[in-house]
Amino acid sequence: MGMDFSTLRTLISRYCAGEENCVDTRTVYIGHKEPPPGAEAFIQQRFPDNRIVSSKYTFWNFIPKNMFEQFRRVANFYFLIIFLVQLIIDTPTSPVTSGLPLFFVIIVTAIKQGYEDWLRHKADKAVNQCLVQVVQHGKVSRKHSRKLTVGDVVYVKEDESFPCDLILLSSSRDDGTCYVTTASLDGESSHKTYHAVQETKAYKTEEEVNCIHATIDCEQPQPDLYKFRGNINIYMGNEPVSRSLASQNLLLRGATLKNTEYIYGVAIYTGMETKMALNYQSKSQKRSAVEKSMNAYLVVYLCILISKAVINTALKYVWQADPNRDEPWYNGKTESERQRHVLIRAFTDFLAFMVLFNYIIPVSMYVTVEMQKFLGSYFIMWDDEMFDEELGERAVVNTSDLNEELGQVEYVFTDKTGTLTENNMEFIECCVDGNVYVPDIICNGQVMPGAAGIDMIDTSPGPEAREREELFFRALCLCHTVQVKEEETVDGIKHGIHQGKSSSFYISSSPDEVALVEGMKRLGFTYLRLKDGQMEILNREDEIERFELLEVLTFDSVRRRMSVIVRSSTGELYLFCKGADSSIFPRVVSGKMEQIKARVERNAVEGLRTLCVAYRRLSPEQYEQVCHLLTRAKLEFQDQDKLVAEAYDLIERDLILLGATAVEDRLQEKAADTIESLHKAGMKVWVLTGDKMETAAATCYASKLFRRSTQILELTTKRTEEQSLHDVLFELSRTVLRHYGSMSRDASSGLSSEYIDYGLIIDGATLSAVMRPSQEDSNSGNYKEIFLEICRNCSAVLCCRMAPLQKAQIVKMIKSSKEHPITLAIGDGANDVSMILEAHVGIGIMGKEGRQAVRNSDYAIPKFKHLKKMLLVHGHYYYIRISELVQYFFYKNVCFIFPQFLYQFFCGFSQQPLYDTAYLTLYNISFTSLPILLYSLMEQHINMDILKKEPTLYRDIAKNSLLTWPIFIYWTVLGVYDAIVMFFGAYFLFDNTTFTSNGQMFGNWTFGTLVFTVLVFTVTFKLALDTHYWTWINHFVIWGSLVFFVVFSLLWGGIIWPFLNYQRMYYVFMQMLSSGPAWLSIILLITASLLPDVVKKVFWRALWPTTTERIQSADKLYKGQLSEFTPLAALHPPPRAGDHQRGSGTQRNPQRSDTPNKKVMFTRWQRAPDYRTFTPLLRFTDGSRLSRPGNASSGAGPETSV
Repeated sequence: MGMDFSTLRTLISRYCAGEENCVDTRTVYIGHKEPPPGAEAFIQQRFPDNRIVSSKYTFWNFIPKNMFEQFRRVANFYFLIIFLVQLIIDTPTSPVTSGLPLFFVIIVTAIKQGYEDWLRHKADKAVNQCLVQVVQHGKVSRKHSRKLTVGDVVYVKEDESFPCDLILLSSSRDDGTCYVTTASLDGESSHKTYHAVQETKAYKTEEEVNCIHATIDCEQPQPDLYKFRGNINIYMGNEPVSRSLASQNLLLRGATLKNTEYIYGVAIYTGMETKMALNYQSKSQKRSAVEKSMNAYLVVYLCILISKAVINTALKYVWQADPNRDEPWYNGKTESERQRHVLIRAFTDFLAFMVLFNYIIPVSMYVTVEMQKFLGSYFIMWDDEMFDEELGERAVVNTSDLNEELGQVEYVFTDKTGTLTENNMEFIECCVDGNVYVPDIICNGQVMPGAAGIDMIDTSPGPEAREREELFFRALCLCHTVQVKEEETVDGIKHGIHQGKSSSFYISSSPDEVALVEGMKRLGFTYLRLKDGQMEILNREDEIERFELLEVLTFDSVRRRMSVIVRSSTGELYLFCKGADSSIFPRVVSGKMEQIKARVERNAVEGLRTLCVAYRRLSPEQYEQVCHLLTRAKLEFQDQDKLVAEAYDLIERDLILLGATAVEDRLQEKAADTIESLHKAGMKVWVLTGDKMETAAATCYASKLFRRSTQILELTTKRTEEQSLHDVLFELSRTVLRHYGSMSRDASSGLSSEYIDYGLIIDGATLSAVMRPSQEDSNSGNYKEIFLEICRNCSAVLCCRMAPLQKAQIVKMIKSSKEHPITLAIGDGANDVSMILEAHVGIGIMGKEGRQAVRNSDYAIPKFKHLKKMLLVHGHYYYIRISELVQYFFYKNVCFIFPQFLYQFFCGFSQQPLYDTAYLTLYNISFTSLPILLYSLMEQHINMDILKKEPTLYRDIAKNSLLTWPIFIYWTVLGVYDAIVMFFGAYFLFDNTTFTSNGQMFGNWTFGTLVFTVLVFTVTFKLALDTHYWTWINHFVIWGSLVFFVVFSLLWGGIIWPFLNYQRMYYVFMQMLSSGPAWLSIILLITASLLPDVVKKVFWRALWPTTTERIQSADKLYKGQLSEFTPLAALHPPPRAGDHQRGSGTQRNPQRSDTPNKKVMFTRWQRAPDYRTFTPLLRFTDGSRLSRPGNASSGAGPETSV
């Protein structure tokens, strides 16, 4: 009876009262075996099968779902309404005129999306139909992947991918480990080690695995790849054995088994519940500033359209108020029409006028913009200068919607490691008790061959120092997660045999660890392998030492350290710990702290990555306590991570400091030149990194983010411990604002003021305090605003010790500030994905930390140096092109429709079209669309070399300057003017009845054709006048479109079309061209329309030229050779008073002609003589310059390794 109540209580708690419990946990029965009697009641839960669905549509819902999504776009919905109105009521134009372009766009889009979804269906089917091996009744059988269920025991061989999320039960290795690569999940190509629990790792065959009687309690699926909590209960006797499970026991779907013959695992998450499927999140749709401007202009034109329809409707009824003017005699109303209510008639007329004028908002603009973005994106991918031969990679465009946004960037947020630096670690030195060791002995500048490999400050250490030195080397050989591979197979050829000996190489998830182990190898201590729980080391005497690996306290970003507990062959127990200096020093109780600390700070200042090493001897009793602490923490299901962290904290105490290491991560090629160019272009560059402050600051100096003259402001934990955060923020704010206030006063009074360049350094802990201030502080509410004000007045900002989420928070904070600047984030690792997704434009670098940043980015480039051309050249061109495209489209449609509006005043507001239906339909589709499309793909208003050499030109297009309201109004007014000239010019020139050569008079269709002919030629010539970069394609398309218009008009009006009920255009075009006055009027009206715009441009260029216009004029003068022979600085307008933007080209900076020794780099930056820089008189295409001896070149010198 008690059992029944227990069962009932479990059922109620799980399904009724304990709903939360049901959500949080699941119980998996390995091999679908019920637990033995007396255990918790067997309640079979329902789980999804292993089917993966990445497709969006099915065969049945494709049409309705796709149509719904397409008509959610305002423009498509608007044109659908117009089309329906044309069908329902008697409108002056055919439904074909709006229906044909609309359905063309809808059908093309549906075909494209349908094809993409069909490819997804095909990929899903291939994955779901692949065969996997499953253990059933003691035998391995095959089944389709989609038929896998939770609880199945799966058999996976080497180089196969895991079909679902598995808990590792056993492997071919005796220690129950396996090696896995997760490149398809998080982009990390390194080998990671996973473990089976002690009780199941011995089961090696199908029969043995089939005998496992166990259940797994674990959390419900969640997308975090690195978090997993659970327990496995193994029923071996009367009492079940419980062991904790963590992320190192979980093999994720999509990962690949490596260096392990086979594994057995039990499925716990399947199908769309796997962590890989849960990470199929779609990126949020990013919209460019140009698109937002375009939508705003559309609203204005929609208002213009409605007002036109309202005015015409009102005037129609005013005009018809006179009974004699009810309707023209030839268009009399029927009796039923007269009896309809006046409001219904007025509404019908309003809709008719809306249809007549709706061409002012053309659907073809959306098509042209989409085509321009899609085709334009190929120029980035085809750019040979953005091809990296080392990687064999080109730039990649993941979304073409943001091309023009590359020309509007104001803030650049960049990662440091792997982005500014190469992420290629090299062991430089280590320090043990104040003695410095480097891998090679250096004598008189020469590396001595066959040297012992040690360069010591104290060349004859005593026995105790010798013992501590060897203990330090052993610590670095043992405290890591490096794997050893004896030989490497490339294209079927085995590598690794050198001079008859087998050589090994190291694999690790961290390049720092590989560099340290290789450094120890060069210093005489070689890590050999981990075999049967024994770590083997080859010492200097070529003796193999074995240490039993007992525990690994894994590295995490919060502790910033890792530890191992080992037992030597003599039975001594050691805890070896390595980590960041800030996490090791507070835990040290003895050791030569001062000497080692001084060396660490010195190396950090030089840009080297430093780690400290410490140890602690453990007694057997202490080790038992450690085991008890760890076991208890890992078995706790709730708050497991917190308890494990507390256990690690208790264990890693009372350490003895051994020494420190220094690893170099070199600066990427041309990184400094790129940052300098971005500064000159008016962008503010922020470096967001997880590194320590000193290392990151040294990298910032080397990359020219900070300069010798930069005054550094610190907002760090160290400073906020001495003063309150409130006081520090207000002090920095006063410093910055006082300088800028006095500078602006001096500028207004005509006094000169020396410009102080500020740089800010902030760490993650202080940033958290700024973002989430304490509630007790009444003044805390405006911390964020003060911080933003400080940042705005700093030319560069370094944020160190940053967590990935904090990177995204900073980007979001700048994005949402009152100026709403355009932001760009660039990084190479999985930890940069959050800020890449948050920024307006996200760029991934194809670095050594995998491809996750690349996959989540909008654009991907091989190296950081390619960012310069992407922004300064491609971004500049894209913005110039699309801004002209948008303004030109609105201009040519005002020219098109405004004469139609004026015509209504002369036809009794009868909704009579001015143009023929064919002209209405083809104006935006054929006659005027190709020239502007080609312009928006090919235009280069300034030579590409000049844009690269003069980054300041980027400022001319900043802040969406070409799509401002004044420019928009100018284009609209210009369109109205041209429309008035065309209409009234034709009207007054033919005021008297004009006869053709055969005596016939001009009619209304001839008048409309004359206006339309002038219109097409005017808008095409306008584009030709705006074109600076002419190629044969431009000539062919621009003049070809005019020829096509003439040929079409001759054919359309020269043939009796059998499918038309009317032939109103028959012979009209030829009759018009047979008249001499018609030819004269066409020429006069085109000239009168274009003249004001030409005159305005000539005067503005002469009186108020921009830098861009100065360079265009000079380039024409030098016939395209400006970039070779002309000092561009001479073309810049004189600087305005108070214009002290960083990087404006007037700042004086020291320049190194050669790469100095790394030991003296920092002192050169800080105390170098004040070099004078002069503008070079000549610049050559190869980048060489002529200058007088003694004058330093102002350009970027050779790259300096950090």
